[in-house]
Amino acid sequence: MARIGLLGGSFNPAHRGHRHISLEAMRALGLDELWWLVSPGNPLKEGAKDMAPFDARFASARRMASGARIRVSDFERRHGTRYTVDTVRRLKRLYPQHRFIWLLGSDTLPNFHKWRDWRGLVRELPVAVIRRSGYDSAAHAARAMGWLRRFVHPRSQARHWTEWSAPAIVFLRLPPDPTSATAIRALDPSWYRRSPPLAARPSDCDCHAPVRQETP
Repeated sequence: MARIGLLGGSFNPAHRGHRHISLEAMRALGLDELWWLVSPGNPLKEGAKDMAPFDARFASARRMASGARIRVSDFERRHGTRYTVDTVRRLKRLYPQHRFIWLLGSDTLPNFHKWRDWRGLVRELPVAVIRRSGYDSAAHAARAMGWLRRFVHPRSQARHWTEWSAPAIVFLRLPPDPTSATAIRALDPSWYRRSPPLAARPSDCDCHAPVRQETP
């Protein structure tokens, strides 16, 4: 059994903040590996004019994950899963030998109730909420927390998440990194034009490959 963290997102672009929180979450949760699921199109961001092409976003994630136990995956594009709940269910069917936990930024919690079948999602696997500075009050007052609150586990037990029955949620306080994809795009709207796509490597996007054991 491998302990796998899942971090989904646009990665528009991937940046050092993604890498930083991923490595810190891996330590806090005792993960063997973390998979970045690069979204072909976030349903809640449809029509966004500053969304870079998928290949450029995927390439930026590949570069940022280099040398770490982070597997960059185009799983959603290959399997045609549009919503996170469908992605998670497909992953669990394909990889029953692994245990998964979903990583979620606290800035996402206020809109979590808008996700497709969000209650069904948290019944599928534990969720680790990563604190984002300035979002504490909004996260704990989120509409979804009215239902999720009863399933919160103490941070001191975070490494025991594989023993929990979903729904289960834990709030992690990790060393912060202020890097923001929004700020990067504001400074350089055409960042992707200067970042040529990289050739795909099976070890990055093929989740059938064995879980790597090297340290970050």
